[in-house]
Amino acid sequence: MSFLDDSLEASPRGDAVAYVTIGLIAGAVIALQIAIMRIFQVGSWAHFGSLVVSLAMLGFGLTSAVMCVARPWFERNWQPVASGSLLLFGPLAVGANLTAQQLPFNAIFLVSDPAQKWRLLANFLLYLLPFLAGATFLGTVFLRARTGFNRVYFADLAGSGLCGLIFLAATYVFWPENLIVAPLILWVVGSLLWFNGFSEFRLALVFALVAMGTIVTHYKAPIDLGLTKLATSDYKGVAYARKFPDSKRVYARDTPFGFIEVYSSSYLHFAPGLSDNAAFNLKSMPANAYLGLYIDGEGPSGIIRDLPPGETDYFRYLPMIYPYVIKQKPSTFVVQFGGGISTTVALSQSRHVTVAEGNPAILHAFRTDTTLKDFTGNILAKPNLDVVDYEGRLYLAGTKNRYDVIDLSLADSAGLSSPGGFPIVEKFAYTREAMESYMRALAPGGVLSVTMWNKEEPPKSVLKLYATMAAAGRAVDAATLERSFFVVSSYLSSATVLYKNGGFTDAEIATLRDHTRKMSFDEIYYPGMPVDTSNADKLFKDYDAQLFGAVAAPTDAVAGSPAPEGDPDATTDAPMAEGQTALPATQLARIAWNAIVAGDWGELSRKYVFDIRPLTNDRPYFAAYIKPADLPAILSDRSKLELVQDEWGYLLLWATLAIAAITASTLIAIPVVFGWRTVFSRTPGKALTIVYFACLGLGYIMIEVGMIAEFVLALANATISASIMITGMLVFSGLGAFVSERIFSRARLIMPVVFLGISALLVLYGLFLHVPLDVIGTYPYGLRLLFSFLLVFPPAFLMGFPMPTAMASLAHLKKDTMFLWAWGINGCFSVIGAALVPIVATAFGLSSVLFVGAGAYLVAIPAFFAVLLPAREAQPAWQAEPRPAA
Repeated sequence: MSFLDDSLEASPRGDAVAYVTIGLIAGAVIALQIAIMRIFQVGSWAHFGSLVVSLAMLGFGLTSAVMCVARPWFERNWQPVASGSLLLFGPLAVGANLTAQQLPFNAIFLVSDPAQKWRLLANFLLYLLPFLAGATFLGTVFLRARTGFNRVYFADLAGSGLCGLIFLAATYVFWPENLIVAPLILWVVGSLLWFNGFSEFRLALVFALVAMGTIVTHYKAPIDLGLTKLATSDYKGVAYARKFPDSKRVYARDTPFGFIEVYSSSYLHFAPGLSDNAAFNLKSMPANAYLGLYIDGEGPSGIIRDLPPGETDYFRYLPMIYPYVIKQKPSTFVVQFGGGISTTVALSQSRHVTVAEGNPAILHAFRTDTTLKDFTGNILAKPNLDVVDYEGRLYLAGTKNRYDVIDLSLADSAGLSSPGGFPIVEKFAYTREAMESYMRALAPGGVLSVTMWNKEEPPKSVLKLYATMAAAGRAVDAATLERSFFVVSSYLSSATVLYKNGGFTDAEIATLRDHTRKMSFDEIYYPGMPVDTSNADKLFKDYDAQLFGAVAAPTDAVAGSPAPEGDPDATTDAPMAEGQTALPATQLARIAWNAIVAGDWGELSRKYVFDIRPLTNDRPYFAAYIKPADLPAILSDRSKLELVQDEWGYLLLWATLAIAAITASTLIAIPVVFGWRTVFSRTPGKALTIVYFACLGLGYIMIEVGMIAEFVLALANATISASIMITGMLVFSGLGAFVSERIFSRARLIMPVVFLGISALLVLYGLFLHVPLDVIGTYPYGLRLLFSFLLVFPPAFLMGFPMPTAMASLAHLKKDTMFLWAWGINGCFSVIGAALVPIVATAFGLSSVLFVGAGAYLVAIPAFFAVLLPAREAQPAWQAEPRPAA
């Protein structure tokens, strides 16, 4: 490996095999990172992705700190250190993963069960181990080939990116519990090339035995020792299905679009929002009518059997029947197929139905699997059904077709009721922009129907939905806003919002109200509905006290609740179904709609205990309801934490950020404590050098993770978006690193222009990226990937310049210790940036993530010139020591 030889390390040609080796090992590290993210996603919750990114970057930070302090030893022993790290990477990856799966933790018990904290720490430390081995190998190579860092960094980034794309293909081959084999294969090939390059044939033989033992251990140890390969949380939806006595998995397939499973059981009764009156008015319910569809363990989405006409009467007791109460034989558009219940109901009521589904794996399952085709009557082949194979919101935004009914009913909102915390995932189908597209695609007099779960007390997500739809309605036609909505709900079940183009007539309102009474649903809003708001302030105070005081949930003396005994002056709310009383959540919803129509939503949302701002494409999250200002009060009281268990996904992000900040600060402090006045005494501008690499670490990772979230808008899948963005960002940044060598001699003049270019592009992307993404999302999937790569190329290419240019400058200036510490600082602040992205996105929007990244690159401009300061010459001892007084 010639370029690692001292005499040739600055050779412009280098050794192609060595670069491939570095690329494969770097790719194995990235592939392991994505594999662990998938394991968390399938086994527990997706919001642990930021934890995994932090672990990977923390490995680089810790390795850098150690190597910085002990640089002479690593320079003398670089080859055995690198080879030893390679030998350890695979066994540590398999051992850590198998051990971690025997120590599963549950986020919702972190407060009540102290053991869960230790389990979380154990997972953290276990998964850190293989990343330490990978970071040690790459750090050693970086140190050895520091004057040719541009090319080595190109190999590192390009290899990481391309191997990330290879990992995407591997999801078609390996099921989630075996995905770790993909990085192991990259590790084996890269390591064999390494040992062959140094003619270490004996060591290569030892490695071959270690690698074989590692892979065999992954497959055989669980069988022989009764170990779990992938522990699924008991609180994942699929865990319940697997425990039913007659449960049977009838379909399973893993793809980049998710691990899709379908279960049958007589215990599966998926009738979302079904009126209780169905039991009193129907002779019988359809038997064994459902299969449960689970994606990455989340669900179920119901798959309904092809029912004969005599058994479809119970459709009238589902909330998704509402638009058909006033629309006879309409032309209907179903925004998302999901498990197909909405489509089945629509087909029974409509003359023609068009349905969209953005997940090609679901369409593949329903079109090719014999069991599903027979069970559903081959629903996707119905003669009066057309299928759109991309996101419904994108189709409706661009089509000239107009529909009598547009339906979005519980297709993918099961996650909104997931125990253990809402994952921080993008829900673009429910944003204000999406709702506007649905409303504008209605025919004159057409009806938009949106049904979602309403299982929270105090209510949160349903209030966000109300605010979002009202904001969209006001933007489309403010003049008819008051007459355009009809809203019903069922306590701790579901809520349905109807929007009519042009407004509801009095006759339609009467028909809908009559149906509501027959179903015993709660009326939330209809045009002209009287609402008593006299007790609104007390209701808000009661909900506030529930979280921050010592009182129970509000139940007394609110409008609509029964008068307390001995209190003849208590008021009751006027409109409600016969024989029912309004619960506080119902009354709150009525007050909310009253405020919406009156234009007072801003004041109401400021009073309410949770963040209920509308969803937008910039903030597409049914999560992060706790207002940041309230976090200290909630975190300081264990009893309060137990009241917000459904916010653990969000709270864990703050915990991850705190851990990342503390750990990164500690690692950065190690070289400061041990060498600020000694090792770094001849390094001028060291403080600004720290700032420079901190900005690069923070800025790059925030842009990368932020882009992943942004591109879900077009790619409709977080795993695909992550793989494509990681591949595109790293490969194109690698090309930038390779080209940066050509401008090295003019870096002082060119790099400020590069930084300005990066910042300008990021600001433009923050402002306008959604426009091309909306268009790209309508193309065939192959073209979507191509155009996504083209979009990410400009900023990613320029972002490849700053790191290698500065690192090569440190190496040429003989600032070797700072060279080591620099990529450690970069890694440490990447840890912080990865944890910071979802917090910034949920609070301020995805565009703000890009703006923060742009700011980081601007701050790096003046700091760059400190990197270029030459090291001071060491003074001879006779000059350094003061002369004794005469």
